[in-house]
Amino acid sequence: MSVSRGEEGGLSQAEAAPNNNNNPQDLFESPSQAVATGTTQEDQHSSRLLFKETMNQVSPAVDEASPSSTSSFEMLDMNSVPAPYQEVQPHWFFCRRADDSTSWLPFSRGDSDRLENACNSVQGQEGDLVVAVDGERYDVHVKERKRYAVYWEQAPTEVRRCTWFYKGDKDTRFMPYPEDFSQRLEEAYMIAVTLDEWKRKLDFPTGETVMLHNPKLIMQYQPIGLQDEWATSPSEQTRPRTVKRGVESISVEIPDEEPEKVDHLVFMVHGIGPACDLRFRSIIQCVNDFRSASLSLLASHYKRGQQDGQVGRVEFLPVNWHSALHGDATGVDEDIQRITLPSISRLRHFTNDTLLDLFFYNSPTYCQTIVDTVASEINRLHSLFKRRHPEFHGTFSVVGHSLGSLILFDLLTNQRNESETREGVQPGEPCPANCDTLEQTLTRLGLQQYLETLRAENLDSESLALCHDSDLKELGIPLGPRKKILNYFRRRMFPEGCRTGAGRQVPELQVPSQETTDNNTDQTSGLSAQQSQFHRTQSVTSAVDYEYFNVGIGQTNGGIAKGQVSINYPQLAFHPQTFFAFGSPIGMFLTVRGLKHIDPNYSFPTCKSFYNIYHPYDPVAYRIEPMIVSDVDLEPMLIPHHKGRKRMHLELKDSLTRMGMDLKNNVLGSLRTAWQSFARMPVAALPPVEEGENSIEKNLQEAHADVCEEAESPVSTEQMEQLEQPEIKMGMLNEGRRIDYVLQEKPIESFNEYLFAIQSHLCYWESEDTALLLLKEIYDKLGVPFEQPQQS
Repeated sequence: MSVSRGEEGGLSQAEAAPNNNNNPQDLFESPSQAVATGTTQEDQHSSRLLFKETMNQVSPAVDEASPSSTSSFEMLDMNSVPAPYQEVQPHWFFCRRADDSTSWLPFSRGDSDRLENACNSVQGQEGDLVVAVDGERYDVHVKERKRYAVYWEQAPTEVRRCTWFYKGDKDTRFMPYPEDFSQRLEEAYMIAVTLDEWKRKLDFPTGETVMLHNPKLIMQYQPIGLQDEWATSPSEQTRPRTVKRGVESISVEIPDEEPEKVDHLVFMVHGIGPACDLRFRSIIQCVNDFRSASLSLLASHYKRGQQDGQVGRVEFLPVNWHSALHGDATGVDEDIQRITLPSISRLRHFTNDTLLDLFFYNSPTYCQTIVDTVASEINRLHSLFKRRHPEFHGTFSVVGHSLGSLILFDLLTNQRNESETREGVQPGEPCPANCDTLEQTLTRLGLQQYLETLRAENLDSESLALCHDSDLKELGIPLGPRKKILNYFRRRMFPEGCRTGAGRQVPELQVPSQETTDNNTDQTSGLSAQQSQFHRTQSVTSAVDYEYFNVGIGQTNGGIAKGQVSINYPQLAFHPQTFFAFGSPIGMFLTVRGLKHIDPNYSFPTCKSFYNIYHPYDPVAYRIEPMIVSDVDLEPMLIPHHKGRKRMHLELKDSLTRMGMDLKNNVLGSLRTAWQSFARMPVAALPPVEEGENSIEKNLQEAHADVCEEAESPVSTEQMEQLEQPEIKMGMLNEGRRIDYVLQEKPIESFNEYLFAIQSHLCYWESEDTALLLLKEIYDKLGVPFEQPQQS
């Protein structure tokens, strides 16, 4: 690097390269040339002092500042001292690459300060230092300058300690210089400020030229034809770029630091395909947007709770199962590709990668893979989160979008509560050779009255495990007891780790019970990563039994398990508090499986709350409540707008509807009044009417009185909505509360339902109304009041 100055600047290094007259940056230099390179350092120093003294003598600011008797030379010497140099404050950024674009995003101030302190402390040490950032979802290796994801697979991204930035004419934001480039700029800036000499030119070995005109005007120039790694097009290489020092001098939005306290953890399962929205973003990016929306809503709707320390934040973690299904382990993509036609290749690739997931889930082989992947990934994230947050004592929820909601629904219907777990065979217990006798088992189940019936058919524990529901039905055993018997003996005969299929052992996900998990939480940190994490193995399913579906909800609990593919459902390591379904086809799949009604007394074995959230134009979403309460036609619950009102076009629509009803009632009332007046006219020729015969007049009078009463007592909008939607118990699937919740469509969406159909199915990730509904459900159970902010 060479440093030179114009005649006004005063300094020219002897080793500086000679100026090139063909260089276009000469147009920006002073007309006067720098001091000749042969000048000695003493001559340069004398010239600089002479130049300063001359400039100070003619400075108007000096004449105004010397009214006292102090000599002019002393005053000039004092004023000639420049402002002290202040070191630039760095801020840490990380790189985000998407397709062909690259952007640099800042860390929060808290994360940046922690990285800077770690960078200062790690200097001179051999080992690297790891700093957790972004809510502890990423780890930064300070020396390596890399950021690694903690909970999901993602390529490491570059991290940079940024002090100097540049922006071209067509750039939308400032970009940080590399650290070595910024260091050279800072050194030149320090010399210019210390000596108060500007119009300094910096020539870099790579060809870039930076001119320091003054503290507020610093430009970068590029020679013609030089390939610039920062240039976006060849035409921009000759254009000057604006250079700024420090993050405070550029327009960049530094994110707020997330609260350290985590109140609740939510696992979010995606639907079909690798992309989750119209921008073809992954589940990781969509969950990041949903998390950001929840943080903003907590700051606005739970402000007092945050100030009082009651509210921290809700953590959302993505659960990805698509990559495991379409990976090398299954080989399904290669099998499908061999039979795919070559025409319309892009459409066929989209079908194979996305729509076929629906068919895979209805296949017993790949359904087992999908369910195992979802359960093991949730358990892995749960275990990893508890290790990184040992102070966390909150609860958990699950969210499923599209097919992901159906996966979670089937998984939750097949969970075992604590009583069922104690009755069944625990993982690691011996196989049926050491089981109790048939009499002891029936006594434990409270079904000893059927002992003689079973003995008459020479049925023992092993044969009972091979029986079907129809077999016990022929023996005269009622539905409830025979399902209980079959479920128990099948679990005893084929416990986890002892189940067989097609003559081979079936490796299964080993998940401890809830009690075991809670007791061994402290011991998890001492285990190796391989032993402590719940990892999945490739599953080999047993023969499919389409007659017996006594898993999960079962025939004794509303029959929802009817039609489910017979696979081995793994157990989650925790009990979810709430299950949220976004744009869910659960109702359709249950109907297709042959289920017409859900028992109102049924609830998930380990999850007590369930919400079915959908957009009114979502083509994939179906309702749940009509399957529970079929004799009443109820509208779904309208999700309030996050700003605390209905959307304007919906309010206008309701007003017009009420206006039409009022107009109709007024017209009918006027006709009735006219008819009543006509009926009261005296007619002398007619004989007197006996009591009770003039029923028409009596009815008209009663109708007129009702109309007048309605006109005198107006009903508010809220009261009308309550009258339209009476409170009805919706069974125990959501603890007696409503289940179906519908979003409010946007005004532009109401113009054409079909045009926004696909977008409606993918809108939940960015929906603030949806995020607020989740937060209200979570914090209502924590006893934290909801605050509706005042709209200005």
